[in-house]
Amino acid sequence: MSAERVAQLEYSEFQAAMLDEEKRRRKAAKIVAVLGHFLGRDKDVLAGLTVADIGCSAGFIADELAAAGASRTFGVDIDVPGLRKASQRFGERVEFVCADGTALPFSDGSVDVLVFNHIYEHVVDPDAIMAEMRRVLSDDGVLYLGLGNRLGVMEPHYKLPFLSYLPPALADRYVRLSGRADSYYERYRTRRGLRRMVRGLRVWDYTFPVLATPAAFAGNELFPGVVGRVAGGVLSRLPRPVLRALLPVVPTYLWVATRGDRRPAGPSLPRPPEPVRPL
Repeated sequence: MSAERVAQLEYSEFQAAMLDEEKRRRKAAKIVAVLGHFLGRDKDVLAGLTVADIGCSAGFIADELAAAGASRTFGVDIDVPGLRKASQRFGERVEFVCADGTALPFSDGSVDVLVFNHIYEHVVDPDAIMAEMRRVLSDDGVLYLGLGNRLGVMEPHYKLPFLSYLPPALADRYVRLSGRADSYYERYRTRRGLRRMVRGLRVWDYTFPVLATPAAFAGNELFPGVVGRVAGGVLSRLPRPVLRALLPVVPTYLWVATRGDRRPAGPSLPRPPEPVRPL
């Protein structure tokens, strides 16, 4: 697969969502809240830590990571127009670097917190990037992963049902017939495939904690208003076996990974984070 694909350069030039500042900052608030719970911090969540946003594009999430107290913040991407915009706006407190995720410009074990949010489906070789992130993550470090699921019914980029289920040739035909694009670039994995991708790390699943208690994780945009309150109430009460049965088709997973045996240090939740069984 990777031999037939080329990197998506200048992604922010054709994906308007990357420049939606309000939406990107809401996503950043959720990321910071999840990291804060895992680290057991409710203020200055990233104080004293070296942080890197891998796939930062226009830099809104990286800027919020810096605002959360990071002692040093990096934004890494191959999106040159996005990096240019990011550096112009946030360059005083974030160091933006044009680099491929398969060759991160950091020494071994030098980064305390890595963020890799909804990036893997866009890259040529996500396994190589995961290996690089494991290399640069400190022994006590934390990796935040926002991961789309191939079996999520509605494809998030093109809003077409079952698009990600299809083999590449049929997916290309589907997006062309819909008038949304000439081809379908993204490559998602199932939960089982994602578990293989994070092999060698200890992973905690924050998907249901965020969905069940969105206010605690700045995640109200997932299910806003009355729908959100109902969804949160239902998810907080569903028996664990039912939730586990739903996991294969959840559209997005929110995982926190470490190299060692670190555990979530935040307060108890109606639906606590659970370990992801490795493959």
